[in-house]
Amino acid sequence: MRKVLIIDDEEKLRTLLARIIGLEGFEVIESADCKSALKKLEQNDFDVILCDVKLPDGNGVDLARQIKEKYPISEVILLTAYGNIPDGVQAIKNGAFDYITKGDDNNKIIPLLYRAMEKVDLTRRVQQLEKQLGNQHSFDKIIGQSKAIQTAIDLAQKVAVTDTTVLLTGETGTGKEVFAQAIHQASQRNKQHFVAINCSAFSKELLENEMFGHKAGAFTGANKDQKGLLEEANNGTLFLDEVGEMALDLQAKLLRVLETGEFIRVGDSKPSKVNVRIIAATNRDLQKEIELGHFREDLFYRISVFQIQLPPLRERIIDIEPLTNHFLKISAFKTNKKIGSVSKEYMEAMKHHPWNGNIRELKNVIERSVILCDSELTIENLPLEFQNQTRQIGKTLSAFELASAEKLHIQKVLNYTNGNKTKTAELLGIALTTLYRKITEYGLE
Repeated sequence: MRKVLIIDDEEKLRTLLARIIGLEGFEVIESADCKSALKKLEQNDFDVILCDVKLPDGNGVDLARQIKEKYPISEVILLTAYGNIPDGVQAIKNGAFDYITKGDDNNKIIPLLYRAMEKVDLTRRVQQLEKQLGNQHSFDKIIGQSKAIQTAIDLAQKVAVTDTTVLLTGETGTGKEVFAQAIHQASQRNKQHFVAINCSAFSKELLENEMFGHKAGAFTGANKDQKGLLEEANNGTLFLDEVGEMALDLQAKLLRVLETGEFIRVGDSKPSKVNVRIIAATNRDLQKEIELGHFREDLFYRISVFQIQLPPLRERIIDIEPLTNHFLKISAFKTNKKIGSVSKEYMEAMKHHPWNGNIRELKNVIERSVILCDSELTIENLPLEFQNQTRQIGKTLSAFELASAEKLHIQKVLNYTNGNKTKTAELLGIALTTLYRKITEYGLE
């Protein structure tokens, strides 16, 4: 039941209000002064507080501020026998929902009470959505138990609580935006906007306008001032995906933002201030881009204060199964299908695929499989290239003895890792000592 607190030292008026409000189906609790009201607020969750302005031990306008500071969801309606404009203005500044005169406005109380309740409900729904969104983008939602992804998560969690600029590197589809959102959500800026822009999706002129905004008259069709994404992200986080694609003159403007917090809108002459955290991402080797003259070295050192390398999926074989199951649930829900299992052959084919498109490719493959499937995912639901790979593996295994096949497989993985035995052991899922024993046994040195 919704709860209303009435704070008034006039007992007759308090009782009358309690009776009227109680008939609307609300639970009403009464209080005669500030001290007892604050105690009742500690003991109950009130939706709306009706409060007299003049109380024996305080002022209702000041009490409204205390209540809103401690219980921001609750709404306060102030009642006064003698209304005056300064009190009304201060009441609203202190967070009161409304300020009305007793007697003259009695017929307004119930409709006003319902409007206040609607605002309380809306605030609670927004908080719930924010909580769900926060959970959706938390580090707990990043799937993977491999050492490579856990190392990346650990680094991201450590830098998230700071205000440091972060550079996320890795191949396309490795989840750089997912990491950026998780860093934002774990930061002190999480109540503010997370704004993302793909720098490769715009021409130089459009990207400049998107990032910095423009003044009215800056170009044909610019009829009014427009905020850029930097201003939209003010006090929050701006995620610059594929920052390596940014033109050199825009890189200079971004460098100024990082160094001074200032930028100039297109067509403007005065600088604007902004407080924003930058998280950048790229699949390019920016050191090589610097050598080629395509990326500013000074900007690189500003955006790479803390760099995190995200591993490709082929280095996370252990994570393919949980990722497959995760995207299976999502795709089955979207297509309204009841698919609860994956065949052994299907999973083996997934683990042997090179995944050049990484997690994004895996998600798309599973969505396609679900569309073609009615019960259990089988190898027949995979694209032909997967099926051909599986057949080739089967032929190879049938052509050699088990020991020969094992030797061949270890040699292939060693070649793939350029002889890195630690990484080879991790990809094979065996202990490093076991790998050394196999190398000696098969003469692979």
